[in-house]
Amino acid sequence: MSPTRFDMYAFIHKALRAMMADALVALGRLDVNEAEGVAQTLARLRALLAACRSHLQHEEDFVHPAIEARRHGAARTTANDHRHHCEQIATLEGAVSTLEHAGVAQRAALAHALYLELAAFVADNLQHMQVEERDNNAALQAAYTDEELLAIHDRLVASIPPQEMAATLRWMLPNLSAPERAALLGGMALSMPRAAFDGVLVLARQNLNARDWLKLMMALGPMPVAA
Repeated sequence: MSPTRFDMYAFIHKALRAMMADALVALGRLDVNEAEGVAQTLARLRALLAACRSHLQHEEDFVHPAIEARRHGAARTTANDHRHHCEQIATLEGAVSTLEHAGVAQRAALAHALYLELAAFVADNLQHMQVEERDNNAALQAAYTDEELLAIHDRLVASIPPQEMAATLRWMLPNLSAPERAALLGGMALSMPRAAFDGVLVLARQNLNARDWLKLMMALGPMPVAA
């Protein structure tokens, strides 16, 4: 059996899939007569759309150029998808704003229309992410060593502002498998200043259930834990 190659899509796509599923389910069960629930759900949708837009930009800035540099044309399909997704995001943002400012009598119909639009967006993205993980990964892994791929990934991660990274980790950490989570944090422990890594541990403790937190601590070993 061939060794597992580095996959720069795997972890972030798990986080995005979780965000999409959570937002879609929340919108589907929304009580439009409850002002606080509407506000919370629309804030969740805006956070998802912002995360999706930022993710597209990160791939455009780092991943697609790496593919095209050594496999010309191999990123064309997903690059075209990205343009369509940007249009969908803009449409969804407009629908969110319309629902936010609508009168009570119009909210139910607008919420249902937004739900259907979001469902289509999620469906498109699930298919798109599968293509990236299959075809783009194949192109990257054929053209680069794992060390080179990790360097590209590290440059991408280094470009992400701390606030955005924290928001991403809140979704990523609880939605990885236990071995994936331990590998991610083990690598962070070796590469980050201690104060910054303590912040990651705090995020992990806040977002993991007791069983997953215990597994993580056992995997990381005798490392002092942030309060």
